[in-house]
Amino acid sequence: MELTDLKVFLVVAEEGSVSAAARRLDYVQSNVTTRLRKLESELGAPLFHRHPKGVVLSERGIIFREYALKILQLADDAVNAVREREEPAGTLAIGVVETVASAGLLRVLSDFQARYPHVSLSLVTGTSPNLRAKVLNYELDGAFVTGEIGSPLLVSEYEIRDVVGLVTHSGVEEISTSDLSRVTWVVFQKGCPFRALTEAWLESAGLKPAQVIETATLETMLGCVRSGLGATLLPVSALPQEDGQLRVLPVPEAYWSMTTRLIRRRDRFVSKAFTAFVERLKAHGFGK
Repeated sequence: MELTDLKVFLVVAEEGSVSAAARRLDYVQSNVTTRLRKLESELGAPLFHRHPKGVVLSERGIIFREYALKILQLADDAVNAVREREEPAGTLAIGVVETVASAGLLRVLSDFQARYPHVSLSLVTGTSPNLRAKVLNYELDGAFVTGEIGSPLLVSEYEIRDVVGLVTHSGVEEISTSDLSRVTWVVFQKGCPFRALTEAWLESAGLKPAQVIETATLETMLGCVRSGLGATLLPVSALPQEDGQLRVLPVPEAYWSMTTRLIRRRDRFVSKAFTAFVERLKAHGFGK
């Protein structure tokens, strides 16, 4: 079994098609097919179910995929550990939920890049469930996610305890419990902890939202609130300072706080670049 065979297997699993995997790898399709058959022969089990439109992982294939990911990552970690310099260098991929991508984080990143110019830093935005999955699949070195860690394979390196407020247009002085059912709620996609918090609050009061506007970015969400289209629950730290078009109203004690964590895989090699990034967060007191 060769590492290249594992890489081919994973690309076929991602693409759901041998021909698509061949194009992505720049291989001849027959070469991909041969490698898959060889791998299945060595394992003594089919890794895919074939169908007219492509392939899908078999039950054994799903199990093998987890080990293939680990084996390839361990190989990369071994190389990185041997090649690592005294100073932080190389690549660092960090996932960020929209509510953390604030001016405070940009100051930390600016300081980090100035101190460690040999680190190639990339930021990936997404929902907490999506970013957790990317960390688990070794696609990110770490990610800021809101809510629970979500897996025993993950560990938290830094925590931010945020105060949550009901964000409305500045012209709204208060919203009573009886008014909540008439509010149009501006929310992120399903899976967002703040959307879940909103739904839990309404459910506890025996209410349902009158209308929901789903947005993909924080800026669009705040734009909707500024224009008076609706209200939302957000961490106060995510709001622009001294924004005269927004007002923050208190929420019940059970919903007033939320924790955001910088997570990584517990079993993954921790590079000097990642360690230095965490140190910069602590030095700046980010989110504290």
